[in-house]
Amino acid sequence: MKGTIISDESATRNPALDSPDEQFAQLLREFHSGLARLTAAYESVPESREDLLQDIFMALWLALPKFRGQSSLRTFVYRIAHNRALTHVWRRKRSAPMEPIDDDALMDTKPGPERAAIAAGDRDHLLRAIRELPLGLRQVISLALEDLPNAEISAVLGITENNVAVRLTRARAVLRNRMRRNENVRS
Repeated sequence: MKGTIISDESATRNPALDSPDEQFAQLLREFHSGLARLTAAYESVPESREDLLQDIFMALWLALPKFRGQSSLRTFVYRIAHNRALTHVWRRKRSAPMEPIDDDALMDTKPGPERAAIAAGDRDHLLRAIRELPLGLRQVISLALEDLPNAEISAVLGITENNVAVRLTRARAVLRNRMRRNENVRS
Protein backbone atom coordinates (compact mmCIF):
# COMPACT_ATOMS: atom_id res chain seq x y z
CA MET A 1 0.00 0.00 0.00
CA LYS A 2 2.98 2.32 -0.43
CA GLY A 3 1.87 5.72 -1.57
CA THR A 4 -1.81 5.03 -0.89
CA ILE A 5 -3.97 8.06 -1.30
CA ILE A 6 -7.07 8.45 0.81
CA SER A 7 -9.17 11.11 -0.82
CA ASP A 8 -12.81 12.00 -1.15
CA GLU A 9 -12.92 10.14 -4.46
CA SER A 10 -11.39 6.90 -3.13
CA ALA A 11 -13.59 7.03 -0.03
CA THR A 12 -16.72 6.96 -2.18
CA ARG A 13 -15.48 3.83 -3.92
CA ASN A 14 -14.70 2.01 -0.68
CA PRO A 15 -17.48 2.30 1.93
CA ALA A 16 -15.14 1.00 4.65
CA LEU A 17 -13.15 4.23 4.34
CA ASP A 18 -16.17 6.47 4.84
CA SER A 19 -15.54 6.92 8.53
CA PRO A 20 -12.59 8.93 9.84
CA ASP A 21 -11.96 6.14 12.35
CA GLU A 22 -11.49 3.62 9.53
CA GLN A 23 -9.23 5.99 7.61
CA PHE A 24 -7.10 6.53 10.68
CA ALA A 25 -6.99 2.79 11.46
CA GLN A 26 -5.78 2.13 7.91
CA LEU A 27 -3.15 4.83 8.27
CA LEU A 28 -1.90 3.28 11.54
CA ARG A 29 -1.73 -0.21 10.00
CA GLU A 30 0.31 1.07 7.10
CA PHE A 31 2.68 3.50 8.81
CA HIS A 32 3.01 2.54 12.50
CA SER A 33 6.29 0.62 12.21
CA GLY A 34 7.90 3.25 9.96
CA LEU A 35 6.90 6.04 12.30
CA ALA A 36 8.20 4.07 15.28
CA ARG A 37 11.57 3.75 13.51
CA LEU A 38 11.53 7.44 12.67
CA THR A 39 10.98 8.38 16.32
CA ALA A 40 13.99 6.23 17.24
CA ALA A 41 16.12 8.55 15.11
CA TYR A 42 15.01 11.49 17.28
CA GLU A 43 14.59 9.99 20.76
CA SER A 44 16.72 7.46 22.62
CA VAL A 45 14.60 7.02 25.75
CA PRO A 46 11.64 4.65 25.25
CA GLU A 47 9.18 6.79 27.22
CA SER A 48 10.10 9.95 25.31
CA ARG A 49 10.00 8.02 22.04
CA GLU A 50 6.48 6.80 22.88
CA ASP A 51 5.42 10.36 23.76
CA LEU A 52 6.71 11.60 20.41
CA LEU A 53 4.93 8.77 18.59
CA GLN A 54 1.67 9.64 20.36
CA ASP A 55 2.14 13.31 19.44
CA ILE A 56 2.59 12.27 15.81
CA PHE A 57 -0.54 10.10 15.92
CA MET A 58 -2.54 12.97 17.41
CA ALA A 59 -1.29 15.36 14.73
CA LEU A 60 -2.20 12.81 12.04
CA TRP A 61 -5.67 12.33 13.53
CA LEU A 62 -6.26 16.08 13.45
CA ALA A 63 -4.80 16.54 9.96
CA LEU A 64 -6.34 13.53 8.20
CA PRO A 65 -9.70 15.22 7.48
CA LYS A 66 -7.78 18.01 5.70
CA PHE A 67 -5.94 15.59 3.39
CA ARG A 68 -7.11 16.14 -0.19
CA GLY A 69 -4.86 13.74 -2.09
CA GLN A 70 -2.58 16.39 -3.56
CA SER A 71 0.37 14.18 -2.59
CA SER A 72 0.75 10.55 -1.67
CA LEU A 73 -0.49 9.57 1.74
CA ARG A 74 3.06 8.55 2.64
CA THR A 75 4.38 12.05 1.87
CA PHE A 76 1.54 13.57 3.90
CA VAL A 77 2.20 11.28 6.88
CA TYR A 78 5.97 11.75 6.95
CA ARG A 79 5.72 15.51 6.51
CA ILE A 80 3.48 15.72 9.58
CA ALA A 81 5.73 13.29 11.48
CA HIS A 82 8.86 15.28 10.73
CA ASN A 83 7.24 18.58 11.61
CA ARG A 84 6.13 17.10 14.94
CA ALA A 85 9.60 15.61 15.52
CA LEU A 86 11.25 18.97 14.82
CA THR A 87 8.97 20.65 17.35
CA HIS A 88 9.79 17.88 19.83
CA VAL A 89 13.56 18.32 19.33
CA TRP A 90 13.28 22.09 19.61
CA ARG A 91 11.34 21.85 22.88
CA ARG A 92 13.73 19.28 24.31
CA LYS A 93 16.76 21.43 23.54
CA ARG A 94 15.17 24.36 25.31
CA SER A 95 14.12 22.46 28.41
CA ALA A 96 16.50 19.63 29.29
CA PRO A 97 19.91 18.10 28.63
CA MET A 98 20.28 15.05 26.36
CA GLU A 99 18.91 11.84 27.82
CA PRO A 100 21.04 8.67 27.93
CA ILE A 101 20.66 6.09 25.18
CA ASP A 102 18.75 2.95 26.12
CA ASP A 103 20.53 0.24 24.12
CA ASP A 104 17.81 -2.37 24.74
CA ALA A 105 15.17 -0.20 23.07
CA LEU A 106 17.14 -0.11 19.81
CA MET A 107 16.59 -3.78 19.10
CA ASP A 108 14.24 -4.60 16.22
CA THR A 109 12.10 -7.61 17.18
CA LYS A 110 10.80 -8.42 13.68
CA PRO A 111 13.75 -10.08 11.86
CA GLY A 112 14.58 -13.73 12.40
CA PRO A 113 17.03 -14.70 15.14
CA GLU A 114 19.99 -15.32 12.83
CA ARG A 115 19.61 -12.05 10.96
CA ALA A 116 18.96 -10.17 14.19
CA ALA A 117 22.08 -11.60 15.83
CA ILE A 118 24.25 -10.57 12.90
CA ALA A 119 22.77 -7.10 12.49
CA ALA A 120 22.19 -6.14 16.15
CA GLY A 121 25.61 -4.63 16.77
CA ASP A 122 25.72 -2.67 13.54
CA ARG A 123 22.12 -1.46 13.94
CA ASP A 124 22.84 -0.13 17.42
CA HIS A 125 25.89 1.75 16.19
CA LEU A 126 24.02 3.05 13.16
CA LEU A 127 21.10 4.38 15.23
CA ARG A 128 23.51 5.99 17.66
CA ALA A 129 25.40 7.57 14.76
CA ILE A 130 22.15 8.80 13.16
CA ARG A 131 21.10 10.48 16.41
CA GLU A 132 24.44 12.29 16.51
CA LEU A 133 23.99 13.77 13.01
CA PRO A 134 23.01 17.41 12.64
CA LEU A 135 19.24 17.71 12.32
CA GLY A 136 19.22 18.48 8.57
CA LEU A 137 21.22 15.33 7.81
CA ARG A 138 19.26 13.23 10.30
CA GLN A 139 15.99 14.20 8.59
CA VAL A 140 16.98 13.09 5.09
CA ILE A 141 18.74 9.89 6.14
CA SER A 142 15.84 8.73 8.33
CA LEU A 143 13.40 9.25 5.45
CA ALA A 144 15.76 7.56 2.98
CA LEU A 145 15.95 4.56 5.33
CA GLU A 146 12.14 4.38 5.07
CA ASP A 147 12.57 4.00 1.27
CA LEU A 148 11.20 7.40 0.37
CA PRO A 149 12.59 8.59 -2.98
CA ASN A 150 14.34 11.96 -3.14
CA ALA A 151 11.24 13.60 -4.67
CA GLU A 152 9.09 12.58 -1.68
CA ILE A 153 11.80 13.56 0.81
CA SER A 154 11.90 16.93 -0.93
CA ALA A 155 8.13 17.30 -0.53
CA VAL A 156 8.19 16.21 3.11
CA LEU A 157 10.97 18.59 4.12
CA GLY A 158 10.13 21.47 1.78
CA ILE A 159 13.60 21.57 0.21
CA THR A 160 14.79 20.96 -3.36
CA GLU A 161 15.63 17.50 -4.66
CA ASN A 162 19.21 18.69 -5.23
CA ASN A 163 19.44 19.74 -1.59
CA VAL A 164 18.11 16.30 -0.58
CA ALA A 165 20.78 14.61 -2.70
CA VAL A 166 23.54 16.76 -1.20
CA ARG A 167 22.36 16.14 2.36
CA LEU A 168 22.06 12.39 1.72
CA THR A 169 25.58 12.28 0.34
CA ARG A 170 26.92 14.14 3.37
CA ALA A 171 24.93 12.04 5.84
CA ARG A 172 26.09 8.79 4.24
CA ALA A 173 29.72 9.95 4.31
CA VAL A 174 29.52 10.88 7.99
CA LEU A 175 27.79 7.60 8.85
CA ARG A 176 30.34 5.58 6.82
CA ASN A 177 33.21 7.23 8.69
CA ARG A 178 31.60 6.65 12.08
CA MET A 179 30.83 3.02 11.26
CA ARG A 180 34.45 2.47 10.11
CA ARG A 181 35.72 3.96 13.36
CA ASN A 182 33.48 1.56 15.28
CA GLU A 183 34.85 -1.38 13.29
CA ASN A 184 38.41 -0.28 14.07
CA VAL A 185 37.60 0.06 17.76
CA ARG A 186 36.07 -3.45 17.87
CA SER A 187 39.03 -5.04 16.03
